[in-house]
Amino acid sequence: MSLTRPLRLLYVQVLLGMVLGMTVGHFWPSAGALLKPLSDAFVGLVRMTIAPIVFCTIVLGITSLANGKAIGRTIIRALALFYVLTAVALAIGLVTALVMRPGAGLHVDVRHLDSSILAPYAKPAQGTGLVALALSAIPDTILGAFEKGDVLPVLLLAILAGFALNSHQQAGRLLLEVIDGVAQVLFRILAMIMRLAPLGAFGAMAFTVGRFGIRSVGSLGMLMVSFYVACLVFVALVLGSLARLHGFALWRLLRYLREELLIVLATSSTEPVLPRLLVKLEALGCDKGVVGLVLPAGYSFNLDGTAIYLTLAALFIAQACDVPLSAPQIATMLAVMLLTSKGAAGVSGSGLVALVATLTVIPDLPVAGVALLVGIDRFMSEARALTSVISNACAAIIVSLWEGACDRARLARALGAAGPRCRGGADDAADDAATDTRA
Repeated sequence: MSLTRPLRLLYVQVLLGMVLGMTVGHFWPSAGALLKPLSDAFVGLVRMTIAPIVFCTIVLGITSLANGKAIGRTIIRALALFYVLTAVALAIGLVTALVMRPGAGLHVDVRHLDSSILAPYAKPAQGTGLVALALSAIPDTILGAFEKGDVLPVLLLAILAGFALNSHQQAGRLLLEVIDGVAQVLFRILAMIMRLAPLGAFGAMAFTVGRFGIRSVGSLGMLMVSFYVACLVFVALVLGSLARLHGFALWRLLRYLREELLIVLATSSTEPVLPRLLVKLEALGCDKGVVGLVLPAGYSFNLDGTAIYLTLAALFIAQACDVPLSAPQIATMLAVMLLTSKGAAGVSGSGLVALVATLTVIPDLPVAGVALLVGIDRFMSEARALTSVISNACAAIIVSLWEGACDRARLARALGAAGPRCRGGADDAADDAATDTRA
């Protein structure tokens, strides 16, 4: 009985799925490469619940805040924090590239690179940037906000609906009860879907190892090492210091979110864990309204893993292709990246899209150099996604503390119990919170 009990835990099942997937991908690569639909199906099932869950959570949260001035202050503080974190992430990627010089000595001739493989990333890159991001937040119709599953249109619609319901409280009371009931049903559906996470992790890892293999790393291994070092520095020093300054331990938060982090690691996407993060951060004592505003916004405005990747990859291309960059050119590149890093969806491949968008406006760096990164991008997308989701979880807690909308005693109790509670722990907390989304 004691041996089978750990197997009931979601994070143990996900770990087993990842190990089995890597085993299949390594020994039977052709079979492993065919298992990607398992991962795609799991991500797709979760993605179909994201838009309605985010809408219900934000509407219920805004109506609980009831103060329009507080809502505006929360959004402004969150955006300010996002831009500071992004700037620091860009700087860390830059410093890492200058110190470790991962592209030095490669002497790549861009004329011999096959730029045709960049075609899938060129068209999406044309729509990046702050203006395009703002316009993309406006859906064609109210129902259109839910069609593609993008977070920003749903966020805009939910904010407007929350303000409208606040101004007509008597008429909106019945509607709020309906939204509350729908939210509870959606969380139950999500709980059923999450049982498939080990299967999704199995398919994703089997595909990655089977399709690309360790051999694809080759001479670009130094770039991967540099990138992982930069992400670790950002998480440990920057986010760890911020957490310590605000009275909580980052390591305990990571243990509390271990199931979500493993799912992100396996699927290379932050999207599948967004609904669960909303619930688990609320279970920590953070106000529903603040979390509902900060976390979805962070998915578009606070992609720190992508920011680190952009500077590191751009400097790698410059070093590999023997293109010298002056200080003004690097400053211009950083300014452009502050814009192109925003709005890149937290899914596999988004880093390449943002990188292409950056290099198209910097004539000194060859866009064709991105072709060097296509083969190993999958191996770096996990770190991008993990860094971004950890940063957004920390940001949601920090802004909640700034707003006085976080129960510090509850936060300390929940994180203090995150480690030893191996018989359900964080999953139980999430399930308890999901049963009452108004709690």
